[in-house]
Amino acid sequence: MRPKPKREYVYVLAKKTYLRDRVAAVSNRTADVENGDRLLVLDHGRRFFKVQTDQGAQGWINEKMVATQDIFDQFAALTKEHEKDPVVATGVVRDDVYMHIAPGRETQHFLRLGEGEKLKLLRRATLPKPVPPGLRAVAPVAVNGKAVEAAAPAPPAMDDWWLVRDSKGEAGWVYSRLMDVDAPDTLVRYSEGQRIVGAYVLTKVYDPEAPQDDKNIPEYVTVTSPYTAGLPYDFNQVRVFIWNVKKHRYETAYRDKNIEGYLPLQVTMASDPYGKAPASMTVAPTYSYRVSAGDAPPVVPDPVTGAIVPGKTVLKTYRLEGNLVRRVLPPDTTAPDEAHPVPVEKKAKKVKKAVRSRRRR
Repeated sequence: MRPKPKREYVYVLAKKTYLRDRVAAVSNRTADVENGDRLLVLDHGRRFFKVQTDQGAQGWINEKMVATQDIFDQFAALTKEHEKDPVVATGVVRDDVYMHIAPGRETQHFLRLGEGEKLKLLRRATLPKPVPPGLRAVAPVAVNGKAVEAAAPAPPAMDDWWLVRDSKGEAGWVYSRLMDVDAPDTLVRYSEGQRIVGAYVLTKVYDPEAPQDDKNIPEYVTVTSPYTAGLPYDFNQVRVFIWNVKKHRYETAYRDKNIEGYLPLQVTMASDPYGKAPASMTVAPTYSYRVSAGDAPPVVPDPVTGAIVPGKTVLKTYRLEGNLVRRVLPPDTTAPDEAHPVPVEKKAKKVKKAVRSRRRR
């Protein structure tokens, strides 16, 4: 008695394709299949599988159109590993895109996301952009019979990738340029050439004369970064938008810029632990995030995984008290030093005119 062979399955990679009744230049369509459909393998041919759908339809399909069971299991393990990871932002797919098993253009892909798919962003990774095989380093050249060294190569171009969860809970890595962070259009106009990394609702105010249909207007805290891939930090600017009830528009209440910030940004309703808030603001919207400390070593993304792991950081906490934003610090303490992407020039102290007049005398 021979043991019954184990069933073999493959999974459809293409967005949509079909099964054919035979492998030939002219064939008949036997069934339509879509991305993610499971197919039972009945026979192996040259570059083709004979398969059967869950509905019982049979036909042949090109091996390039399907993923093996091993790839399916890898994606299932990735989903299981990150099913409880906190969400740092939300996004939306700009166009049809595949989810990859790891960051990188050459890594295995499987599940395909349609345009407009809502995503939950979990973490970011950055890797060097693949160099086309035709490009080579510039060799030394000779000028007037003398060898001249070639100029130093420019830093490699980088690609940013996001680990995401789709609406079905499946996890995978998505190329950042094929998705946008989900932010309201009313805030995008105020981005000032920056890319919005995250937008979080702090509270809502009621404006009966607001132009929107919903008169409960949300107030936001946003984090932005330059349109540059490969940054060793997630954002370099934090901005709070409040709603002006008299002018019926958004205005900036606070801005923290030239920082090396890292997600996640957390928003809660909390009381002032140091009792500095007015009596009417015992509980107020509070948000916090971490930035690189002034004495922290430079952050270098992992060359293999692209992971960005910050070193020493400083926790910054703020409260929105009415239309004012105040930093929460222990009494009689000063804010610790922070790292800055752009060096800050120390301004020379101004000498009072009275002091200068005395010196002249």
